[in-house]
Amino acid sequence: MKELKHIFPKDFLWGVATASYQIEGAYKEGGKGESIWDRFSHIHDNIFDDHNGDIACDHYHLYEEDVKLLKEMGVQTYRFSISWPRIFPEGRGNPNEKGVEFYRNLISLLNKYGIKPAVTLYHWDLPQKLQDIGGWANREVVNYYVEYASYIFEEFGQSVPIWITHNEPWVVSFLGYGFGVHAPGIKDISTALLVSHHLMLSHGRTVKLYRKMGLKGQIGITLNLSTEYSNSNDENDIEAARNQDGFANRWFLDPLLKGNYPKDILELFVSNNLVLPQITQEDLEEIYQPIDFLGVNYYSAHVNKFDANNNLLKAERVSTGRDKTEMGWEIYPEGLYDLLIRLHKEYGGIPLMITENGAAFNDIVDYEGKINDYNRLDYLYRHFREAHKAINDGVNLKGYYVWSFMDNFEWTYGYSKRFGITYIDYKTKERILKKSGYWYGKVIKNNGF
Repeated sequence: MKELKHIFPKDFLWGVATASYQIEGAYKEGGKGESIWDRFSHIHDNIFDDHNGDIACDHYHLYEEDVKLLKEMGVQTYRFSISWPRIFPEGRGNPNEKGVEFYRNLISLLNKYGIKPAVTLYHWDLPQKLQDIGGWANREVVNYYVEYASYIFEEFGQSVPIWITHNEPWVVSFLGYGFGVHAPGIKDISTALLVSHHLMLSHGRTVKLYRKMGLKGQIGITLNLSTEYSNSNDENDIEAARNQDGFANRWFLDPLLKGNYPKDILELFVSNNLVLPQITQEDLEEIYQPIDFLGVNYYSAHVNKFDANNNLLKAERVSTGRDKTEMGWEIYPEGLYDLLIRLHKEYGGIPLMITENGAAFNDIVDYEGKINDYNRLDYLYRHFREAHKAINDGVNLKGYYVWSFMDNFEWTYGYSKRFGITYIDYKTKERILKKSGYWYGKVIKNNGF
C-alpha cells in the first residue's frame, strides 16, 4: 500500500454539500410556498432548455436513500440548505408543519448515522411573497429573515452543530438584482448594492440572535471567493485586478471581518454614479459580529488586465490557456492556496471552512454502468493538496465540503452541467456513485491521501 503523504489534522471535517432548490423537488407538495426560483424557472428562456426544479433529484421523497449513501461513503458532515418557503410559505406568519417535519426527519437521520448536519439558512430560494414587496431590496425583509432564523434555531438549534447564515451573497445581489441572470431577474446595480447591504445586515443580526439564544454550535457565513491576479506589473493592470478583487471579494469580506466597506470600492461605485445604500455606523456594528468560521466557496482564479471601455471596474479577464471545466472555468488549484493564505493573513487567522469546491464535467455512464470521472478526481486531488499545503503553512482550515454530493439543477444551466460525485439518472432517479465518490470515501476514511 502506498504511504499517505497528505495527512490532515485529527479534528478535520470531510463533507459534501447541496442546496434545497437544486435537489429537493416537490415544489408544490407538503404545503410549500412558491420561491423566486420556482417563479423564475417557469419563465420561458430563463433556464437552459426551459428546465426547472419542480422534481430535481426528488430528494424530498428519497432523502432516506440519500442519507444511507452518505453513511456508506463515510461522510462526516453534510451541508444542506433549508427552503424558507417550505417553512413559511408566505415568508412570514404561521410555519408549515409538514415542511418542518421534513427537515426534522432529515436531521434526525443524519444524527442517528453520526453525520454532522451543517445547515445553510439561505441558499437563494426567497419566498415569492416577499419578492412581491421588493425582496431583499426592502429592508423589512431583513426582519422577516431574522424571524425565520429564530424559528429554525428554536426547532433545530440543539440538533445542528454548524450553521451558515447565507450562501454567496455576491451571487444573490449581483446576479439576482444587478445583472438579472438569476432570480428574481432584476437588472440594476444600485439595487444590487442595497440588497448586498441588507444581506449583510440580516447575517449580523442572525449571528447576534444565535449568541443571545445561548446555542452551543458554530455559526458563520459562506462567500464565493476567487483569486484575482494582475496580467502584468503595469500599474493599470494592477489596479484592474484590485478593482475586481474589491468587487468580488472585499465588498463582503471587509464589512464582515473588519467592520467597514472597502473605501476604494465605495469611491469606485460613486464615481460610476451608482446610488450607495445608506450605511450607518449602527448598521456596520450590527454586521461586524464575531463568527466562528468563514465559509469559502472556491472554483477558479482570474487574471485581469486594464480595459478603459469597462465602465465600472476598468478590468477585463484574460484567458491563460489553462484547462477548463464544463462551466468554462479555468482550473487553478494554486489559487486556492493563495486565497487561504491571504484570508489567514489579512483577516486575523479566522477559522476557515471550504464550504464548496468541485467541478462540472461531461460524465459518461460506461457499458458496465460505471462513471470513471478521472478528471473530477484529479481536480479534487489537486485542490486537496493545496488545502493541505495551506494547513502546513499555518492556515486555520477546519473542514472541506465537496460540491456536490449529487448532480442537480445547476441554476440557469438546468440539468446540462453535472457537478456531483454521485450520478443522477434524471429519468429513473437512480443514484450511482462515481469513481471520484469512491475515491473521496477513501480520503475520508484515511483522513488523507
